[in-house]
Amino acid sequence: MATSSVAASSSLGTIDVPSLVSQLMTVERQPINKLNTTVASYQSRISSLGTIQGLVSSFQSAELSLNTSLQAFSAVSSSTSIAASATSSAVPGAYSLSVSALAQAQNLVAVGQTSTTATINAGTSTTVTFDFGTTTGATFTSNGTGTKSITIDSTNNTLQGIRDAINAANIGVTATIVNDGSATPYRLVLASNSSGASNSLKITTNGAGNGVDSLLAYDPAGTKNLTQTVAAQNASYTLNGIAMTSASNTVTNAIQGVSFTLSSVTASPATLTIAHDTAAVNTAATNFVNAYNAMYTQLKSRSAYGNATATAGSLAGDGTVHMMMSQLQGIFMAPATPAAGGSLTMLAQAGISTQTDGTLKLDSTALNSAMSNNYSDVVNLFTSASGFLTRLDTWATSAVTPGGLISNHITGINTTITGLNNQISQLEHRMTALQAYYTTQYSNLNMLLTSMNSTSAYLTQQFTKTGA
Repeated sequence: MATSSVAASSSLGTIDVPSLVSQLMTVERQPINKLNTTVASYQSRISSLGTIQGLVSSFQSAELSLNTSLQAFSAVSSSTSIAASATSSAVPGAYSLSVSALAQAQNLVAVGQTSTTATINAGTSTTVTFDFGTTTGATFTSNGTGTKSITIDSTNNTLQGIRDAINAANIGVTATIVNDGSATPYRLVLASNSSGASNSLKITTNGAGNGVDSLLAYDPAGTKNLTQTVAAQNASYTLNGIAMTSASNTVTNAIQGVSFTLSSVTASPATLTIAHDTAAVNTAATNFVNAYNAMYTQLKSRSAYGNATATAGSLAGDGTVHMMMSQLQGIFMAPATPAAGGSLTMLAQAGISTQTDGTLKLDSTALNSAMSNNYSDVVNLFTSASGFLTRLDTWATSAVTPGGLISNHITGINTTITGLNNQISQLEHRMTALQAYYTTQYSNLNMLLTSMNSTSAYLTQQFTKTGA
């Protein structure tokens, strides 16, 4: 161990102890420095594994989205009067649809009042009961959902109070107040919250003759103190020549897996086309390929060995990553079992091919052609038990779930890091003791050298005197 470079001192013949000890400790700390470098390398591996885990999760999401899109249907209407949507339970087909009437919710308007805060009656407690049903001529038939009531008394016997009581009761009626600009401008408006002929109103009170009764009583077969401005009505439409009605303008049960909303009467029949949503499949397939390429590129670059022109990846030689890549290659090389009457067994037949660098490429023309020729065969290629999406999903799940390949690998690396940090801690304790030892030893040596220098000086002085 060469230390001659630190022997210089401001005091002739002694050692610069701090400088010497510092250089000795630099040498002694080399094992700790190597361990710290190793820990940093392992931490870099964990960071890279975290990045890959996120990319695998993103790829799995894209794969699931493609799976979902393959089951999706589009519903296209030829008329702006009809908006439609379809679920995965729909069946391809075309339908002729004509709309002759829209569903309506009943609206009733009370006589005008001069004020919204003036009392309607003397405050006598009055029960107002609402019933819903069908009005045919002068006959009202309850729909059986039950009556609902509110109480009007001295705490709420104003136009505002009645409005607020109705709204607070949540009885299926919305009350508002409008100003019509007349001498008695404030008018209470009641609107049923549900459209359809079976949701018209019958309103009765138990305070006959008082202000509340004269304001609100409405019996289709008797007294009508409210004016009907909109009648409760069903939507009427014809589907493929079959006359149908609906209490709502949104129809959900006329065609399997299809719902459509009527917004206006049609002048001529509209065509409603239900078909596989190939546009959604193309979009999902593009996202699938992009997500795979982002993931595979990182798997490849981070696990690559270095050479003269490239730096080694942070996961170079990592067995887990190489196993994941090998599993992916196995999935893409193994054919799927074709559907009955089908012929598709490899992704390239559906426009998704593997390139020389391992990434994927989408040929939308080929994908559209495959879907046009035999859509169910394409679905089978991707989603059957042996389908590529099924196997890729299993692969991704095994990689990213807790207890899977990546998390177990990270756990193993963290265990190694813990062991290395324990070694570093032990060595740090040794370094503290060693530094103290060196400082003491060389300080004692300095004391000895100082003593020897003093003796040498004394002897030299004595010899000089004797010679004189």
